[in-house]
Amino acid sequence: MLKFVKNHMESITGIEIYPLISLLIFFGFFVVLSWWVITAKKEYITTVSNLPLDNDNDNDNDNDNQNQNQTEL
Repeated sequence: MLKFVKNHMESITGIEIYPLISLLIFFGFFVVLSWWVITAKKEYITTVSNLPLDNDNDNDNDNDNQNQNQTEL
């Protein structure tokens, strides 16, 4: 099976550029993400990390509003 794929890939002209392009895209994304993590403000990270914990109160209010809308119908 691998020989079939390898032989088929060798017959396509210009295919050798695709692995290089995918490596450059991955490396570029990794560098940009690393730079963002290093330069992110501590306050923002703390706020975002507490979002799942703060969401409980919002869900209760949303459920109350939905219940009120259903009783009005």
